[in-house]
Amino acid sequence: MSQVSSLRANASRDARSRDADEWQLRVDLAAAFRLAVEFDWHESVANHFSLAVSDDGKKFLLNPRWSHFSSIKASDLLLLDSDDPETMKRENAPDPSAWCIHGSVHASLAHARCILHVHPPYATALAALADPELKPIDQNTARFYNRTHVDLGFGGIADDKEEGERLARALGNKSVMIMGNHGVLVTGSTVAEAFDELYYLERACRTMVLAYSTGQKLNVMPHDIAEKTARGWDDYKGMAYAHFEVLKRQLDRKDPSYAQ
Repeated sequence: MSQVSSLRANASRDARSRDADEWQLRVDLAAAFRLAVEFDWHESVANHFSLAVSDDGKKFLLNPRWSHFSSIKASDLLLLDSDDPETMKRENAPDPSAWCIHGSVHASLAHARCILHVHPPYATALAALADPELKPIDQNTARFYNRTHVDLGFGGIADDKEEGERLARALGNKSVMIMGNHGVLVTGSTVAEAFDELYYLERACRTMVLAYSTGQKLNVMPHDIAEKTARGWDDYKGMAYAHFEVLKRQLDRKDPSYAQ
């Protein structure tokens, strides 16, 4: 085989590998949409999940405009570029608020590979309080101790570039943002990690809301115990993948169309 032929063969194999990798990313993100319905985190045809497919994070997958989470398939996902100024002028343009938030975060924060933005019941209830801080009162709430940004700058529906850039700056190096008067935004290196983070965040917020509902004083952990507990969660990062795989198998038995 000549050098030119060898280079072409290698390029072809690389292209097939990239296509296979992107398809798996599509399947995982589509699964996250379907699972959000199972957990009652979805809201009408609103809210959005995205996933970077390029090394710099600027090319990413996103759900189409006004598509219900329960019907989203891997092949439905839009492939967008946060540097493309023509995105919102196209016939299949994404929802303006999705482009505002996800486009801005992917453009600015390469570490935020997967971004899940929803308004789940308990997290949104906590976000509606004057003090929406997730206090360390048990093992799950302590998971987020000093690792969550609370944004109190809500100014209406996020659908302009300036608000998207503000939210990206507010998130910074954190992976979780409680958005006051709004909802939550969770990021992760993979869909499995981000989904697991969202799962535990909503459970932690449920604990907070239920504890507040008793009217009794919260038993907040001291700093050293809360920080020790939060660091302890690092040893269980692999659990996110096992959790997500089990959930995908449940989807496969119920309705495998997400992977189409």
